Amino acid sequence: MKIINEITDKKGSQPDPFIVCDDGRFYIYCTGGDGVYCYRSNTLDNFDYIGKVMCQKGQKEYWAPCVIKADGRFYMYYSSMPEQSDDVHTQAIKVAVSDSPEGPFRYVKDMLPPFSIDADVHMNETGLYMFYSVNRYEGDRVGTYIRVDRMTDPFTMAGESEEAVLPTLDEEIFQKDRFVKGQHWHTIEGASYFYRDGYHYCLFSGNCYEKDTYYIGYSVAHSNDMYLNKLKFVKYPDDNTYAPLIRSNEYEFGTGHNSVIDVDGQLYVVYHGRDGITPSPQDNRTARICKLFAENGVLRVERYK
Repeated sequence: MKIINEITDKKGSQPDPFIVCDDGRFYIYCTGGDGVYCYRSNTLDNFDYIGKVMCQKGQKEYWAPCVIKADGRFYMYYSSMPEQSDDVHTQAIKVAVSDSPEGPFRYVKDMLPPFSIDADVHMNETGLYMFYSVNRYEGDRVGTYIRVDRMTDPFTMAGESEEAVLPTLDEEIFQKDRFVKGQHWHTIEGASYFYRDGYHYCLFSGNCYEKDTYYIGYSVAHSNDMYLNKLKFVKYPDDNTYAPLIRSNEYEFGTGHNSVIDVDGQLYVVYHGRDGITPSPQDNRTARICKLFAENGVLRVERYK
């Protein structure tokens, strides 16, 4: 189900939607070429367009924002690249701050060097943690993958980064012979973490949206240890089985990059997709929502309404 009010939407698309709730209102932040855009609603549907809530002089391609609230302030983690660059591998994760979920967010500093994208930041009793994606150029399956690091404060990485989710499947090949002949490039990105009943879950996007095998999958760590960079995540059901949680179907194509929210005990996953069953050259990704159920390390989704 699409959840943006098309009548009041002035932007037209919602790539990489990240949902949060503050003071009874829901906010969705999304990727934009010239800044981060935001939508607002009192419910989980009919979101209205607020506008651009963050941009930085000299930057472009603001990808995959993530927003957390700490000590009464709002911290946005996103990646962007220099205006003069044509290489997406100059993308680097940054942090911006606002006193309101509606912005404006002010750039503070770079968090990680290029290439780094798709920050997903969480706080628990042991502190702050960031899941993020970087590139690996050596090994059997080269490409983009997910790491997790502890943070000493909202502006500083601890430098204790560990691997979280690696590519293991042919269905995660983004492009064959991308940089080196005979070496296929894989993509695991868009981390979305949550914890429930002794299980840590890390959802992710795999492959390329133009392919039928593009999907949202997940990895699981069964542990009461809340030091997230010490966990051992294992793909469901195993490293060798392609088992999408969400993938293209009869009514949408290119389903990927999600965020998870808990509303009164019910989990929801918000993700982007395109109407129809064929790829489109236009950036017409729109936000969609499903109910999400987690039991004993296994996830399933159900269409919302």
